[in-house]
This record gives sequence, structure tokens and C-alpha cells, in this order.
Amino acid sequence: MTHGTGSRGPVAAGRHTVVVGGGLAGVTTALALADAGVRVTLLEGRPRLGGLAFSFQRGELTVDNGQHVYLRCCTAYRWFLDRIEGAALAPLQDRLDVPVLDVARPAGRRLGRLRRDALPVPLHLGRSLATYPHLSLADRAKVGRAALALKGLDLADPALDTQDFGSWLAAHGQSERAVEALWDLVGVATLNAVAGDASLGLAAMVFKTGLLSDPGAADIGWASVPLGDLHDRLARKALDSAGVRTEVRTRVTSVSHDGNGGWSVQVPGETIKADAVVLAVPQREAHDLLPAGALDAPERLLEIGTAPILNVHVVYDRKVLGRPFFTALGTPVQWVFDRTEASGLREGQYLALSQSAAQDEIDEPVAVLRERYLPELERLLPLTRGAEVKDFFVTRERTATFAPTPGVGRLRPGARTKASGLYLAGAWTATGWPATMESAVRSGVSAADAVLGALGRPRPRHLFEFEEAA
Repeated sequence: MTHGTGSRGPVAAGRHTVVVGGGLAGVTTALALADAGVRVTLLEGRPRLGGLAFSFQRGELTVDNGQHVYLRCCTAYRWFLDRIEGAALAPLQDRLDVPVLDVARPAGRRLGRLRRDALPVPLHLGRSLATYPHLSLADRAKVGRAALALKGLDLADPALDTQDFGSWLAAHGQSERAVEALWDLVGVATLNAVAGDASLGLAAMVFKTGLLSDPGAADIGWASVPLGDLHDRLARKALDSAGVRTEVRTRVTSVSHDGNGGWSVQVPGETIKADAVVLAVPQREAHDLLPAGALDAPERLLEIGTAPILNVHVVYDRKVLGRPFFTALGTPVQWVFDRTEASGLREGQYLALSQSAAQDEIDEPVAVLRERYLPELERLLPLTRGAEVKDFFVTRERTATFAPTPGVGRLRPGARTKASGLYLAGAWTATGWPATMESAVRSGVSAADAVLGALGRPRPRHLFEFEEAA
């Protein structure tokens, strides 16, 4: 059957837009357009919304495919949480506090903390850095100088994207230890790459925005419920309330001009007519759906690499960790989160290990990962030594993010294409951010803004409030 929007005269109210992809970028685009009075159809091939930030059932447990966090400076994602009425379910820390365990140190002296004071930038981190036990006195002084040099970089300078962060750190006196115990501790988790593999432009953006813009910018937030409750259930409720037609298990096979200045979107058994189409799908999928001539060099989308994230899930018969999360040095273990309550586990404790930049491990058999990680957890957490492992499993996202390699900036397209009425969204588009939930939401706002401009519709003011806040 065919859904049309009637005759195509001058741009009128209630034009129809099809959004392809129900991840955070697509849901944001759809909500923003519907809030502005545009008729929207959202199409998602999976049986659920949420893209790569989702949950699934494993027996009694509700499991997130991976641990996702956001920061107070993620103003777009915070707007998204407010819009779907989920902000209370993903609270932020009152004040940045990251416990860092170093297994190489003697038992009583393993714990260091990265935390902030209620002082202006950069003094808010001064005391924490001065007392951080995992760096020598000389390293701490040099870290402060490098941070000030980073603060002075101009993020608008395209030359930053051509350099790698690791070389810049080395040139600014950062030892291997400083990179491991500080720069990569933050960078690997946010960029999904070690410093030597990351664009200086993206790394500078992360550190300037997160640590050097506002004292509270790096306070960490994470969902106290399964991600599916937010990105699928609450998102669906918001879309329904906004009047969006949402179709899951609906894979788009082609997108083409219909000859009347509009678009035809093909799904099995149906052609959907639209005035505008937003492709809010990963870069390879977008490349395959793009009509000829929509981008000058569409092959560039295929040059945007991907990077994996591995998540290791361990359920113990008792409580082995007394804090909500920690990160570690001198071990393959990166970040460990307590997911007991969120997963619905009634007894024991469920820990999720988030392993970014996991190129070397992403295809390792579960048995090998179990042999590697259970002893590491025993080294880090003494209470695991007498505990029984009730369950051990792994989730793998082989293409979790785009790879933030030097030069990736010139490959990332903006929201607009050369084809009138066709737009792009996704964390991989030119948002200025690495592949985060924040980048995905920002891309959706940009795409919606472009569509509204083309349709001659006013921007809803509330939608862009976060830009003023940023």
C-alpha cells in the first residue's frame, strides 16, 4: 500500500518525514519534528528502539548490552532524558568522584581518587591531582601544565584532527605512566581508543569540555534502571504521545526520489511517501541507502572505521564490591559497575566490566575471557576470593563506535546532503563529539533543524535550550 501526503503544492503544515533508524539519533529527530508539528514515521529494523544502547533478558536478569554513562556536560542527552521523562532514572553524581585501584601497589595503598572540589576551573581538580597517588610528584606537575596547554587549543582548528593525541601528550612531557594512569583512564572510556590511536581534535574536545569548561562538567551519570526502560519503553511512550507512527521489525530496502519532488521509502510490502527522509543509521547502512549524487564522495563513509567494546558480566553469590563503580590500573580490567539492582537480581551481586578499544579481545572465546578476568577480579576485589560465580557471560559490540582516528573529522558529513529533502543523523556525523549518546542526540537535533528549515517550519524553542546551556 502507499501512504502519500496529497498533492505537492507549496510547503504546507503537517508535511510528512520518514526517519530511518530507531536509535537515539532517530528517536531524537522524530520527537523534535513531531514537537514542531511535522507528521513523522519512524522505521526500525530491530524489534526494539535504542540502537546500540539496549537491554535484553537472561533468565531472571535484565542485562544492558554494555555500560553507558554520560557527563553533566552532555546537555543534549540530558535534554533527551527530560523529553522522555527519564531524567530521574539516570541520576548524576553530586560531584565527580572516580575510585582508581592500582593492583601493583600494596594492599592498603591501592586506592586513588579523581574528584573535584567546588572551586573554579582549573582549581576544581587541583587538590585531587596533588594527592593522586598513582602518579609521581614530577608527573603530577607535568599533567597540570599539559592540561593548561590543552585548554589553550582551538577546537575549530582542522589541523588538530590530523594529529594523534599520544604524540601530542609525549611532546608535552607526559610519561607512559601519566598516559596510563590519567589520560587513557578517561580517554579510552570516552573515545574508545588509546591516546596514540585518537585524533587530537576529538581528545581535546573531550578534555576541554569535560574537565576544563565548568567545575561540574565531568560529573558522571548512569541509568539506575535497564537501558531498555529509557531508550525503548519511555522513548516509545514519548513518540506515541507526540503522534509519531513507529514501526519496528521494519527494514528499509531503498530510498529514492519519487519524481514529484518527494521521496519513496521502500519497506517489505509497502512504499511510504515522504517530503523529507532522515537516515539515522550507521555509516555503512547510510552509504548503502544513499541515492546517487546525494554526497560528493559517498565512499568516505566507508573509510570511517569502527571500534569494538567488550562487556564481561559476572554474577557472584554474595556482595563483593561496596561502591557503585571503579576503574583499575595494572590489569586488563578497565571499568567495573555494580548492576545488581538495575538488573533485578535478588541475591548476590552482578558486576559488569566495560572494556573499550577491545580489538584484541572482541572475538576471544568466553572460556578464555573467563580464565583471564575472574583471577583479575580476585586481585582487585579480595571479597571475590571466597565467592561462587553463579553466572559468567559476555556481550560483544564489534562496531560499537566509529574509530576516532586522526583524519576522521574530514570524513564525517553534516546533516544536509546534496539531495533536497534527504538528511543524515547518527553519532558518526559531524557533531564535533566522539561516538557517544550525546553525539547521537546532537545529530538528531541537527537533522531535525535542517528538515524544519527546508519545510519552512519554526524551530520549537525548548528543543534548542540545551545549546544555550552548553
